[in-house]
Amino acid sequence: MAHGVLIPNAIAATNIDTLNRPVYTSASSIDNGMVFALSGKLETSGSSTEVWKMAAPANGNLESLWMAFSGDEIILTDSKYKGIDPDPRNFYIPAGKVFSAYRPQKGDIITLTAHGLTGTVESAYAVGTAGAYQLTWGATSGSSALTYKYLRTTYISLATGAIDDQRETAYEFECVVA
Repeated sequence: MAHGVLIPNAIAATNIDTLNRPVYTSASSIDNGMVFALSGKLETSGSSTEVWKMAAPANGNLESLWMAFSGDEIILTDSKYKGIDPDPRNFYIPAGKVFSAYRPQKGDIITLTAHGLTGTVESAYAVGTAGAYQLTWGATSGSSALTYKYLRTTYISLATGAIDDQRETAYEFECVVA
């Protein structure tokens, strides 16, 4: 099963520690590019004291969503380590693991594959929606929800490890409501 791929082209969180957090997923697997709320710190002792709990997006928290982006972590996924499998579509964060997330900011530019989105393709916006971890294509901007403006259709190159290389359709967005 292919999973969403996120490329953070230009994001504020690159150089601002307060916009980056370690997050624990307890009930479901998460793809890079999925959005969620934080519901407080994980209540454990030891090395997990700085880890945050995730919650599904809901009305009332749609403007303060976080986005999964595990860059260089070594995370076990289907008995494979990230980085060994050259196809980024096969990477996801399984339930019960800690992963990296960042807080989108107005002006951030990202590229996201179609697997990271839901709804009618290539509408004007991708919006955070209650109950959905994926951004939803929409015709209008969400004034009180995380919103990305569609910029263009592009492609990401995939090194499959075989003789042929492939391309995956992806969409470039700019964050307009954070």
